[in-house]
Amino acid sequence: MRIFDATLQTLERALDVRLARQAVLAGNVANADTPGFQPKDLDFAAAMASAAPGGAAGGPARPTVEGSRRAGDVALAAAGSLAPDAPEQFVGDVPGAAAGLDGNAVDLDRTLVAVSENALQYGAAARAAGKKLAILRYAANDGQG
Repeated sequence: MRIFDATLQTLERALDVRLARQAVLAGNVANADTPGFQPKDLDFAAAMASAAPGGAAGGPARPTVEGSRRAGDVALAAAGSLAPDAPEQFVGDVPGAAAGLDGNAVDLDRTLVAVSENALQYGAAARAAGKKLAILRYAANDGQG
C-alpha cells in the first residue's frame, strides 16, 4: 500500500496550476486600462491532463533533484526555468476577446468572475489536501487523533 497515492499528487498539481492561473488573471486585471493589451488565460484542463499518465507532456514522471522520478514534481531545467510541463506553458490568449476603442480586450467583469471562481477552486483543493493529510496523520498516530 502506498501512503502518498495519486490523489495527493493530483491535488498538489491542481494547487500549482490554480496558483499559476491566479497570477495570469491578476495580470489581466492589472492591465485592464493598458491600451492594446490582450488578455491571457491558463487552460486548467490541459495543464492537468499533461500531468496525467500518457498526458501531453509524456505523463507525470519528471526528474527531481535527486534523480528519482515522482508524479507531481516540478523540476527545474538546467537554465533555471521551469520544466517543460510547467503550468505556464498552457497560458494563451483569451479566444473571442473583443477589443475596445483603445485596443484593450480585457472584460473586467468576466475576469473578476474567473478570479473568484479560481480562488474558490483553489480553496477547495487546499481543503481536500488538508483532509487527506489529516487521514494520514490519524493513521500515523494509530487512531489517537
